[in-house]
Formats: sequence, C-alpha cells, structure tokens
Amino acid sequence: MRALLDSSAVRFAAVGVVNTAIDVVLFTLLHEHLGIVLANLVSTSAGMAFSFTVNGLLVFKAGRLRWRDAARFLATTGVSMWVLQPVLIHLLLALGPAPLAKLLATGITVVVNFVAYRYLVWPTRARAGV
Repeated sequence: MRALLDSSAVRFAAVGVVNTAIDVVLFTLLHEHLGIVLANLVSTSAGMAFSFTVNGLLVFKAGRLRWRDAARFLATTGVSMWVLQPVLIHLLLALGPAPLAKLLATGITVVVNFVAYRYLVWPTRARAGV
C-alpha cells in the first residue's frame, strides 16, 4: 500500500488536477462555438492527450512514449471511465443523490486508473520501483 502513496501518486494527482482544468476551460471556451458534443470531444481529447503524455513521461518515467502505451492507456481509461464509473454510480446511488454517487465513483476510478497505469500501461517502470 505504501507504493500507492509514494511521490508518483502525488504527481499523478497533480496531473489529474491540470487535466481536469484543461478539460473544463476548453469546454467552457468552445461549447458556444462548437456545440456541446464537439466541444466536449475536443476538451476531453486534449485532457487525455495531456494526461497520457505527462503521466507517461513524468509520473511513470517512461522515457519515451510508444503506440503500445497509448493503446493501453486508451483501453484502461476507456474501461474505467465509460464502463466501471457508470456501474459504480448506479451501485452507489444507494448511499445518496447522483452527484454524491458520481463523486465517490470518480474517487474509486482515480485509484483504479493509477494502478492500471502503473502496472498495465507502464509496467516496467513499476517493477523498477518508480
């Protein structure tokens, strides 16, 4: 458990904050011009590109980014955000209103993403003790 609380977890959290800011700011700037769907596609794509690049190079010390890493990143992020998170929200609705369920589900998927990135997307760095 201590490995999850090391400096890579702190860097991962900081990347998440910046990633969210990129998404929200771009969406806010673009939604009136592009519409909600296209603005959201652009903003989330920019956030994911930032997240992939910075998590790979700075958080998990990949050295260089490979197409294989990108495919694993997209797969793990997609599963956690578009499969796991909605399931968790439905399960967590028993604890309270939808915004609370969403917040709790987001917290869980953040942990899932950190573990997946560390051990599935950039696994050699995890074995090296990054």
